[in-house]
Amino acid sequence: MAKILIIDDDAANRDMLKTRLEASGYAVVEAANGEEGVKTAQDLAPDLIIMDVMMPKVDGRLACRILKSNPKTKDIPVVMLTARSRQMEELRGWESGADEYLTKPCDHKRLLELIAQFLDKAPKG
Repeated sequence: MAKILIIDDDAANRDMLKTRLEASGYAVVEAANGEEGVKTAQDLAPDLIIMDVMMPKVDGRLACRILKSNPKTKDIPVVMLTARSRQMEELRGWESGADEYLTKPCDHKRLLELIAQFLDKAPKG
C-alpha cells in the first residue's frame, strides 16, 4: 500500500484529503506544518507528498527545497496545493522543486490521477 504524506496547517484540509485518499486505498500520514513535514518525510520516506504552500514555521516552498536537496527525499514526488492561483505563485512552486502544482479547492479526481501517475513511475522495491 502506497504511503502519502499530507503537509498542511489546516486540519480540515488534512482530514478531507486523508478521508478521500484512504477511501482510494492509500495509507496516509499527516504533518501540521512544513518543519514537521520535512522531519516526517525524512523519517518515513513516503511514496508521495501533498503539501500546502502557505504554512507557519517553514512554508511549503522552503520545505520542498529542503526535501529536494536531501539525497534521501529528493526523488519523492511533491504535489503542491495552494489557494493562490496567480501565475507567479505557480512559477515559485515549480522553482522550489515541486513535481506538480494544483490550486485549492483541488479537483480530487485530477489529484488521484496525478498520484496514480507518480506512483506508477516510482521505482518498485
